[in-house]
Amino acid sequence: MAGRRTFIIGGGCTAFIKPRGQRTTEDMGLEAATKALLDAGITYDDVKIAYAGYCYGDSTSGQRALYNLGLTNIPIVNVNNNCSTGSAALYQANNAVKYGQVECSLALGFERMKPGSLGTNFPDRPQPTALIGQRSIEMEADLGENHGPGAPRMFDNGAQEYFVKYGGDATTLAKIASKNHKHSLNNPYSQFRDGWSEEQVLKATKITRNLTKFMCSPTSDGAAACIVASEDFVHKHGLENQAIEIVAQALTTDGPTTFEGRSAMDIVGYAMSKQCADQVFADAGFAPGQGRDLVGVVELHDCFAANELITYAALGLCEQDEAHKMVERGDNTYGGKYVVNPSGGLEAKGHPLGATGLGMHFYIMMQLRNWAGPMQAPGLFDIPDKKGKYGLIHNVGLGGAVVVSLLRRPEFYKEGGKDGRDRVGYNHAHECRPVTFADVDKVKSKTASQYLLERAKL
Repeated sequence: MAGRRTFIIGGGCTAFIKPRGQRTTEDMGLEAATKALLDAGITYDDVKIAYAGYCYGDSTSGQRALYNLGLTNIPIVNVNNNCSTGSAALYQANNAVKYGQVECSLALGFERMKPGSLGTNFPDRPQPTALIGQRSIEMEADLGENHGPGAPRMFDNGAQEYFVKYGGDATTLAKIASKNHKHSLNNPYSQFRDGWSEEQVLKATKITRNLTKFMCSPTSDGAAACIVASEDFVHKHGLENQAIEIVAQALTTDGPTTFEGRSAMDIVGYAMSKQCADQVFADAGFAPGQGRDLVGVVELHDCFAANELITYAALGLCEQDEAHKMVERGDNTYGGKYVVNPSGGLEAKGHPLGATGLGMHFYIMMQLRNWAGPMQAPGLFDIPDKKGKYGLIHNVGLGGAVVVSLLRRPEFYKEGGKDGRDRVGYNHAHECRPVTFADVDKVKSKTASQYLLERAKL
């Protein structure tokens, strides 16, 4: 089923911060959703279905966050898909509009995490990713001994397989990590804004065989939100100069090679990322292997620098044996073929699991609006049509699920005129400010509960 055209019309993000329990998920969620609604120029009454993504929280945490904006009786569905949770929530929100269930939907993601390496909240039962971890360790018989916490160890094994097959080493990973940390200097939402050099990255504390601390994403607290609408809704509300089309989007899970193959790269998502990306470009109308040259900016899931390395080829941005050469050429940063993770990526901006994927879509939407200021990728609109180049998002969670999205400015884009910067009061693409209760009053439903809002903290 082809479905209807769909557009992201509003987005909002909180700062991603160290997990110190300073903010509740409902208050962070209220900030992100309020910014998204202000950006779109609508109220919560216009939203007819919502999906809330988080991994560390009790049931109905999504309702608790969104109830601050109103008690409107709409469906609110809570989503948990590991690190791809935020994009999985957006995938559902997009489909609700695409297939005619509603005209306007909202995806909200948030997380309040604990410091340190990821763990489980259910120690009385096996983790669903336990066999994936075990299978990765079995690959070390071919790749050599490794050590460290489960997640970085698995992704390190994937990078080690790449090194053995194609070339590169830990200095390749240091180049990727340093690139991302330098990008984050321009992102006020970022958890880390240190701009580590390659040498500093390499000298940081060793976590696994190849990965140092600065090659790893931190745990984080934060929230992000995106609003999806139909083309009719866009025109009805005069949002032509800020709506960004979701040209194609897919969600895939693991195939047989995760367990039946002998690839540490496939175990951490290479194969399902490739399957997902190929499906997205096919759905966008491209022949096999085509369309990547029309991509200008990318937010991909660099939970570890190792994953960014192996994801380049999975997305089709280079040949399978060319990823380390792509890094050497600088084709992953400003002045190169693509700008990858202009936000700083997960390694620098942080990784609050439920918010991560929605934050990625927020940043790419702002790039395609040409609002991103110091983060703006050059040349996105230097092709002879109104649409410009594509933005690409990749978000993976082990266990597993991958979401890939292809976004583009639509042909009915109108330069100038009123847009979300006027409504928010500043350019929230690259300025991070809190919201006020006056802002909430502009976007809340007519059914908003004073009892709830009196207990909200902004």
